[in-house]
Amino acid sequence: MPRTTKKAAEAAETKVEETVVVNEAAPAEKKAAEKKAPAKKAAAKKPAAKKPAAKKPAAKKTVVAQENVYVQFMGNEYTSADLIAKAKKASGVKAPKKVDVYVKPEDNMVYYVVDNNAGSFSLS
Repeated sequence: MPRTTKKAAEAAETKVEETVVVNEAAPAEKKAAEKKAPAKKAAAKKPAAKKPAAKKPAAKKTVVAQENVYVQFMGNEYTSADLIAKAKKASGVKAPKKVDVYVKPEDNMVYYVVDNNAGSFSLS
């Protein structure tokens, strides 16, 4: 009988060791499975379908008070808009990108540069 008891004790120890190993392995396996599961989910996710870009609302235009510049000289009056229009017409450029106008009342002259083309005209 002592032999059977010895074998039974060894078997019991083996089972206890196996149980301990299984119990220790189970949490490790669960942790490994938990770590692997999110990775699989991330890989399984399909990229979201691209939605058309949302249209931005138009920027509000600020209302500027009406602004005028008047040049009065020797009984005549000219607005900046009039002088710019005359400079455009005198230059012959139909759709200018840049217009600079210089008024020289003491000479009774207006000098202009329209798209790098200089010229002049008289105020009278």
